[in-house]
Amino acid sequence: MKAAIYHEFQGTLFIENVPIPQPPDHGVLIEVKATGLCRSDWHGWMGHDPEISLPHVPGHELAGVVAAIGKNVTSVNVGDRVTTPFVCGCGSCTQCNSGNHQVCDNQTQPGFTHWGSFAEYVVIHHADVNIVHLPDEIDYVTAATLGCRFITSFRAIAHQTKLKEHEFVVVHGCGGVGLSAIMIAKSLEATVIGVDINESALEKARDIGADVVINAQQQQDLIEHIKDLTNGGAHISMDALGSQETCFNSIANLRKRGRHIQVGLVTGDHQHPKIPMDQVIADELEIYGSHGMQAFCYPQMLEMITAGKLKPQKLISKTISLNEVITYLPKMNEFSHSGVIVIDRF
Repeated sequence: MKAAIYHEFQGTLFIENVPIPQPPDHGVLIEVKATGLCRSDWHGWMGHDPEISLPHVPGHELAGVVAAIGKNVTSVNVGDRVTTPFVCGCGSCTQCNSGNHQVCDNQTQPGFTHWGSFAEYVVIHHADVNIVHLPDEIDYVTAATLGCRFITSFRAIAHQTKLKEHEFVVVHGCGGVGLSAIMIAKSLEATVIGVDINESALEKARDIGADVVINAQQQQDLIEHIKDLTNGGAHISMDALGSQETCFNSIANLRKRGRHIQVGLVTGDHQHPKIPMDQVIADELEIYGSHGMQAFCYPQMLEMITAGKLKPQKLISKTISLNEVITYLPKMNEFSHSGVIVIDRF
């Protein structure tokens, strides 16, 4: 099969012919029809993830057709149209038994713990726990936008912070995660503010429903401005980028008893951001993390998509071929485009 592969961190990517992997007894082999290009793939290529062994095939946001199944799989058949969360649970550890597959103690992640979906085929482990069957109304390219950024934002907004109608939501960073969060919060009747330094990203945020957008580089006192706009601060604020500054601002712009949700990955020098802990204590703020979403939680989101309440396809900025990922992935930290890139030609 064709696959995009790198042999050293921060090294050149190549398109190579490699053996088709075989699914374990509990897993399935998926023929990849579409796969998203995510900043997490860039973090992996940079060497920020200790799970990755070289050489490596990245890719974790995927949709496709089941091509083969392990002998112990009972709920999936060859030919099924499917997707999967990027965090795959084992189904039997303490976390999974409590329903929290997204923080499984023995989790697997395509594109991190094993070769991923920047290839014609990919293996998914513990298929009966992790495979999500796609409604006919959802095409593969749209489904590929769900597996990381969209589901993480959906769980963050709908489940973790328990958004209520008419609350103020502020999203810091209007990339794929942030735009997803804006769309989801608007679908749940929130008033949403998008914050970024990229005018095209802010325009995209406005197009998908943000009530207000703010260019952080052009706003002198960002925190006070947000507090003025929200009559005292956000009820919910998300750092969708993952930097010391966006994390601090997201917490600092909350109202009393507000909820901060960290979704953007913090790595390198940003790994331990400064937090206004005095404000956390005095205002009884709540701080959450969100890391994916369990497969069994997909139906609510899929129903909203098929009903037209959520339109993740509007987040797609362009589709590319597998060959083009060689150029696009190393430059992901430099891109000024808005929206999600999906590989749909292999």
